[in-house]
Amino acid sequence: MPIELALLVLNALFCLAFPWVYNWSYGRQVGGKRLMGNRDNLPERQGLAARGLRAHQNHLENLVPFAIIILVAYAIGISNTVTVACAVVFTIARFAHAGFYFAGITRLPGINGVRSIAYFVSLFAMLIFALQLFGT
Repeated sequence: MPIELALLVLNALFCLAFPWVYNWSYGRQVGGKRLMGNRDNLPERQGLAARGLRAHQNHLENLVPFAIIILVAYAIGISNTVTVACAVVFTIARFAHAGFYFAGITRLPGINGVRSIAYFVSLFAMLIFALQLFGT
């Protein structure tokens, strides 16, 4: 399996893991039995439960175009050092983004907006990968 496809699968599995974390946290917030029903009239998510849901939504929003780019590249036979590097950078940046989001970290010593930086790194990696599809 090409590295790019393996990283796509890893990102998909990572995406599947998000609800385990934020729903566990939400269950602790509202009581696990309340989550087994239809979830009408539940209180708003707080803390990790809210951040985790937003991180999951953000990952999904980025996973769809990443998947399309990876699958098109595979279908037309494009795989090179740039595509591999971009897929690796995308994956690392998405893991960092999720970690910062879940932990509520917005700043590291001397660096503001670390979550946004991780997002933009993943976005640029995806765009550079996409350029490879057009032979540039």
